[in-house]
Amino acid sequence: MKDPHWWRQAAVYQIYPRSFSDSNADGLGDLPGVTAKVPYLAQLGVDAVWLSPFYPSALADGGYDVDDYRAVDPRLGSLADFDDMAAALHSAGIKLIVDIVPNHSSNRHAWFQEALASPKGSPARNRYIFRDGTGPGGSLPPSDWQSVFGGSAWEQVPDGQWYLHLFAPEQPDFNWENPEVRTEFLSTLRFWSDRGVDGFRIDVAHALAKDLAEPLATSAELAAEGEGLDGGHPFWDRDEVHEIYAEWRKLFNEYDPPRTAVAEAWVHASRRGRYASPEGLGQAFNFDLLQADFDAARFREIITANLDQAAATGASSTWVLSNHDVVRHATRYGLPPAPEGSSKGQDGKAWVFSGGTAPALDRELGLRRARAATLLMLALPGSAYLYQGEELGLHEVADIPDADRQDPTFYRNPGVDKGRDGCRVPLPWTAEGPSFGFGAGSAHLPQPEHFASAAVSAQERDGDSTLLFYRRALELRGKQQGPEELDWLDSPAAVLHFRRPGGWQSITNFGTEAIGLPAGSVLHSSGPLDGGLLPPDTTAWLA
Repeated sequence: MKDPHWWRQAAVYQIYPRSFSDSNADGLGDLPGVTAKVPYLAQLGVDAVWLSPFYPSALADGGYDVDDYRAVDPRLGSLADFDDMAAALHSAGIKLIVDIVPNHSSNRHAWFQEALASPKGSPARNRYIFRDGTGPGGSLPPSDWQSVFGGSAWEQVPDGQWYLHLFAPEQPDFNWENPEVRTEFLSTLRFWSDRGVDGFRIDVAHALAKDLAEPLATSAELAAEGEGLDGGHPFWDRDEVHEIYAEWRKLFNEYDPPRTAVAEAWVHASRRGRYASPEGLGQAFNFDLLQADFDAARFREIITANLDQAAATGASSTWVLSNHDVVRHATRYGLPPAPEGSSKGQDGKAWVFSGGTAPALDRELGLRRARAATLLMLALPGSAYLYQGEELGLHEVADIPDADRQDPTFYRNPGVDKGRDGCRVPLPWTAEGPSFGFGAGSAHLPQPEHFASAAVSAQERDGDSTLLFYRRALELRGKQQGPEELDWLDSPAAVLHFRRPGGWQSITNFGTEAIGLPAGSVLHSSGPLDGGLLPPDTTAWLA
């Protein structure tokens, strides 16, 4: 029976394909590598796989610079390999979600190459955002806007015009006011839906609609106006973007079951709901826990606010602790807390920039807290998004030599940002081998020696391993789910205790002293329990 609501409380496993499993010893993970690991994914107990970009790409931004939206990068396989992978996942009862990158293409895309070969004002250029420059002879950019990756957000072409790229210069932004662009992406969504894709993750979903009416505001004027929480920013979170997603939703609903979608929308919580509405994409990522310190009050505030918002919009909540863009949570939780008065949690970037030497990282504490936070997260109503390798307890790899780094944020912000390569290091499958079983040869990013002890083969033999902990948690989660509700239970300030429908409970001790466990039988715990006590930095599930 086809369940149109399968996504509402799904456990979704993100695969960054170039770092998952390499089937042909070229140093890059690939689609046949994913297919070979479907039994592992089934044993892990996930409901769906989210596949990060696998399209042809120069890898100027880890595959998020797309040359062709309806093809597979030859280094990663073919469309036939994609079909084999999808069939293997579906045979194992696992849904498939793919990444769509609609804000920008790569500069190698056929449309952009046509735009470069066409004159100013041509239909080909109108698919992107070209403007004349300012200053003598148009030699200066149209505005002083900065790219997210550093440097100017404008790049000049040989005939003197400039094109907008909110990210890397190799990622020119589409003009979503152009009907051709809208039609092309509807065709792309249909192409993959017809191949059996169950859903889509929408990259930078809040950036598509832009108001570029002259005169363009300066960066100082934009900063003075704030972050555009009312949809007034020229290119972030504009109200008009939801017209695009209403079109997409009509297409998604033509399928049985309807195709799902989740927005990557870094917007104020008060505006997230429109992306997640049933008339729009249906879900939007909630990154609030990802940005929070390991703190009971902050976790409760975030959980309560997001469950309230989900109830108001009819969406289901989404919970994320790690992904391909941030320092792994096992490392974040092992670092000192954010400074007093800071509005953000400790993100680990200072530690990465130091090469992993400062501030001091407590690896054991970080993993203990990561397991506790994960078990709490998996008890919550809504979808849980897991990032490859977190089930192995992997830490961020900070000491990658500069010559081996690949992230454009590193190259465009020298001395300021080390980039995101440290969470994208290929996975260790075996304790031995040239790339710990990732492939028969070396890996495209260097793996540290300590990956040997974290390898799948080592953890499968260890009854206390993080891998077996995840497998048991996901098995129980599938059995314990009920209505998307929870009831908070009385507890000390440093403890979060709630009950889910059916009577099962989750209790997390964020404090520094052990506490007594409530009555009930223990279903699972993130760490050893001390008799009838719940130690610090530990979560337990009770029946």
